Amino acid sequence: MPAVYAGHISQVVWLHPPWAQQISEGKHHFLIGKDLSTTTIRVTGTDHYFLSDGLYVPADQLENQKPLNLHVILINPTEASNSQEENGEVASAKRLKLNTDDTASTASPSSSVVPGDLDHSTPSLKKKEVQNASAPNKAETLSKCSAATSLRNSECPIREVVKDVCQVLQKGDAYVLDIDLDFFSVKNPFKEMYTQTEYKLLQELYNFKKPHRNATEESLLDCVENRVHQLEDLEAAFADLCDNDDEDTLQKWASYPGMKSLVQLVHSLKTRMESPDYEMVHQAGLTCDYMELPHHVSTEEEIEGLIQSIKVLLKDMPKPTLVTVARSSLDDYCPSEQVDIIQEKVLNLLGSVYGTLDVHLDYSSTSSSL
Repeated sequence: MPAVYAGHISQVVWLHPPWAQQISEGKHHFLIGKDLSTTTIRVTGTDHYFLSDGLYVPADQLENQKPLNLHVILINPTEASNSQEENGEVASAKRLKLNTDDTASTASPSSSVVPGDLDHSTPSLKKKEVQNASAPNKAETLSKCSAATSLRNSECPIREVVKDVCQVLQKGDAYVLDIDLDFFSVKNPFKEMYTQTEYKLLQELYNFKKPHRNATEESLLDCVENRVHQLEDLEAAFADLCDNDDEDTLQKWASYPGMKSLVQLVHSLKTRMESPDYEMVHQAGLTCDYMELPHHVSTEEEIEGLIQSIKVLLKDMPKPTLVTVARSSLDDYCPSEQVDIIQEKVLNLLGSVYGTLDVHLDYSSTSSSL
């Protein structure tokens, strides 16, 4: 959102696997701006993803408004073919060319591999984006939704999406391809930190009460106000417990509306841990709003199928100016036993489509050309 607010991005297309359903399918158009009352960045988007974080405000409460078109597109794994393209032959004639200078359009893209914790500071959104930055002032973000008829994906108008993407890129705009490795395989790390009972108690405490389908602006504002108060109370409760988690403190907070489950949760944690990390408990709770975090440790076949789906798309698009890759491994979203394998597959994919890569490993002291 800060990049949109700064005027760098005006379109985002989120390509998501079947097990990531945080934002409803389709096109979302809304504004991002500075809330006049809080001076924080807020949105006019009414999807549950934004409402549950207390981010919605009406347009007349925003200043310095910037429009955002968010396209949410499902992509399924596809079977690998035995075509010439699989042998690394890039049909460059099929690719559109950017009408920019050589350094922007034909230079080898730089693939920046970084830890994934930035994407999970609010860990509900898992995305694969292609960000299209219009030089010099605008940027647009475009999807990696495949154009191949071989994709078994009836929910995404593949050819139309790629056609629209290519029309934008033909104008000479540079774009950035952003890949998160937990797109291919993902864990909910909190399910390993807490027992099933504790996790259910967190879901009760942090449950988001959705508004009615055709809610009025007044109803949406009430919904957000109630949600903000709920989260503020929970944050204050766990901050208090960090200082003193005796029974008096616990019972005080449990007397608040909707916080009765806090007693059972804290008692359970204290039977397993000498000193529970209540700040981490709160962070886990923030992911238990209207749906669970995605949790799908993919098979080799599923990972390879998604690699092939992305490959088909990228072969039909111009070179990106920059490729960024988030490992999402320090926070355990991408399974530690798979992250290096997935990274290797992604780098091999990029190399087969774009040629030699200038790879910068931000989590490592070494860099290489692949």
